[in-house]
Amino acid sequence: MKAPGRRKFMGTAISVFGLASLSFAGLNGSVNENIELELSGKTIRLKGKQNSKVTQWDIITIGNLGRNRYWGESEEKSHRDTICTCTLIRGDGFCILTDPSIADEKKMASELERRTGLKPSDIKTVFLTHEHADHFYGIKNFPDAKWIAAPAVAEIINKSGQLPRTIEGSTEILFDTIKVIPTPGHTYAHHSLVFDCDGLRIVIAADSIMTKDFFRERKGYFRSVDLKLATETINMLAEMADIIVPGHDNCFFNF
Repeated sequence: MKAPGRRKFMGTAISVFGLASLSFAGLNGSVNENIELELSGKTIRLKGKQNSKVTQWDIITIGNLGRNRYWGESEEKSHRDTICTCTLIRGDGFCILTDPSIADEKKMASELERRTGLKPSDIKTVFLTHEHADHFYGIKNFPDAKWIAAPAVAEIINKSGQLPRTIEGSTEILFDTIKVIPTPGHTYAHHSLVFDCDGLRIVIAADSIMTKDFFRERKGYFRSVDLKLATETINMLAEMADIIVPGHDNCFFNF
């Protein structure tokens, strides 16, 4: 298949959605039709490369917020339990899980098996995007995996003493294909993952982009350490990604 260039969306919408269909929860025929109508005649340039070492990625858990300003909820109290969006990235010789959020061992194992057919023992690497505990509630359920994060994140978590073993500081590129990039604003140490798959560039944004609504407004979460920096990071990721995987929502196209 030729490397992606400038494409007419109407002519390639089905193939683009088809490439991502194994990784997307909730996309269906009616969604495809709506997007074709909305973007009729628009020319888009896909940012990803076809020759990526990443062969598949899957959403394991679709996250949600405990309080969501876009639903008319007050930010003064939590309205529900919070879950983070957890993603599995696979390729030749690697299988990496990001931000496992479910603390219950059986439930975490059930979600992983339901979405991928894998067992916790099949996961060889777990990556944490930042130091907030809701993003690693479930990491203890993967004792056979290597636990990694960006060095600044690893240092904070290790000093906190919240986990039974050390988080290792990661390199800038994982498995020679997945980039670890700084995405500050929500926290100063926050890092995201960037990789290509099937000609699309995917960003595991985590809490640098909380939900699609926060992305649209270019706004950080109210608990962000630096809201101006959070907006700058969102703008940077908007220029970079074909698909964004936020911290507490389903993934979405950035077209």
